[in-house]
Amino acid sequence: MADWDIKKLRILRTLQELGTVTATAEALHMTPSAVSQQLTGLARSLGVTLLEAQGRRVRLTDAAQLVLRHAEAVFAQLERADAELLGYLQGEVGQVRVGAFSTAIPALVVPAVQELRRTHPGLSIAVREAEAEAAYELLAEGSVDLALSLAAHAPTPRDPKFSRVALLADPLDVALPAGHPLASEPGLRLADLAGEPWIFGSSGPWSQITTAACENAGFVPEQAHAAADWSAIWAMVAAGMGVALVPRMAMAGGIGAFGGGEPGGRDGRARVALRVLSGDQPRRHVVAAVRRGSEGAPGLARVLAALRQAAIAQAPREGFHTGG
Repeated sequence: MADWDIKKLRILRTLQELGTVTATAEALHMTPSAVSQQLTGLARSLGVTLLEAQGRRVRLTDAAQLVLRHAEAVFAQLERADAELLGYLQGEVGQVRVGAFSTAIPALVVPAVQELRRTHPGLSIAVREAEAEAAYELLAEGSVDLALSLAAHAPTPRDPKFSRVALLADPLDVALPAGHPLASEPGLRLADLAGEPWIFGSSGPWSQITTAACENAGFVPEQAHAAADWSAIWAMVAAGMGVALVPRMAMAGGIGAFGGGEPGGRDGRARVALRVLSGDQPRRHVVAAVRRGSEGAPGLARVLAALRQAAIAQAPREGFHTGG
C-alpha cells in the first residue's frame, strides 16, 4: 500500500494553490529545497510522477490531481476529528480566531463577541482585520478559523476546502453633498448619477463593487478621486467633491466610523445626504467560511450562530437619511 504522508500531502496542496515552489516555501516557512525534497519523497512513496517542469514553474500531473482529490476527503475527515476532540476536551472553553474585513468588524463581529461574552464567557475570540480576499488565504493556511468576506472575493461553494454560510445582503446607499440637486429627489436611481464625479478606491474590492454596480445600472463611473478610507471618502463628499456608494453596514460604527467628531460639526456629517437608491438598489453579499469538516467544533458553531444573529440585526432599513 502507498504511504500517504499527511504533511507531504499538505505541501502538495499548497503548491497547487500557489503555483511555485518558492511561494509554497514562503507560505509554509520552509526552504525551497526542503519543499522539493518532501515532494520527491512523496512521489517515491506513492510510485507516481507528481510534477512536471513548465518553464520556470512546475505543473501538477494528472496523477497529482487524482492524489489531491482523495486527499481533500482525508483533510476534511481530520478536521472533523479535530472538531470532535475539541468538543470532548474543551467543551465551552477555547479560542476561535476570526479574520474579517474592516466594515464587518463593528457591524457583525463586535456585536457577536459582545453576545458571546454574555452567554459563553469561557470562549475567547481573537479578531484579525484582513481584506476580503486575504481572509481566505489566512483561513487556508490555518492562521484563522473563520473568515468573514464578500461573496465576490470568496472561493466558489464547490471548493472542497471550505464550507460557506451566507450572512447578509448589505445594501449600498449613495452619499451626496447635502446641497446637491438630487439630494432630495424622490425615487432616486443609480442611473441618475451617471454624470456625477465619483469617489472610490483605485483598486481592490471597493473599486470593483462600485464599478460593477454602476455598470449594472448602465454607465461607467467617472472616478474623480481615489480613496479607500471611509473617513476620507465622507470628508470629500461633504466638501462637494463628488458622490460615493456607501455600504449600509459601514454606518453601524456611527460617527466614529467616519472619523469622529460632533453631529453636524467638524466631521461634516450634516453636509452629507445619504440616500437609499430606488428600484436598482445594489448590494454586496457577506459570507462566512470555515475549513470544511470543522463546522462541528462547538466554539466555531457558537461564533457562526452569533454572527447570524448580528446579521439579522443588520437587516436593511429603507428610507431617506441625512448626514445629521
